Amino acid sequence: MPRNGEGVFKSLAWSTCKDELDKRSGVAGWVIHDIRRSVATGMADIGIAPHIIEAVLNHVSGHKGGVAGIYNRSSYAAEKAAALARWDERVRSVVEGR
Repeated sequence: MPRNGEGVFKSLAWSTCKDELDKRSGVAGWVIHDIRRSVATGMADIGIAPHIIEAVLNHVSGHKGGVAGIYNRSSYAAEKAAALARWDERVRSVVEGR
């Protein structure tokens, strides 16, 4: 993890980064859960399975909730990596106008 001043933002404090991101993007009035909701919806739109989306978001419900979660201890690491790679490609295609 980058130290202060070494990453994209000059601070590691979320509120400071959020303020700077609002200024750079010209978009304000959003919260972090808006990003989570947009990612979940976008992943579903490109065909990623709901239980993989939940794993990416670190949710414990659905396929991993209740009794099913007691028996299913999979981290879905490979599936999450593949889903995030597909999401990365989707975001790049939107940003690049493809």
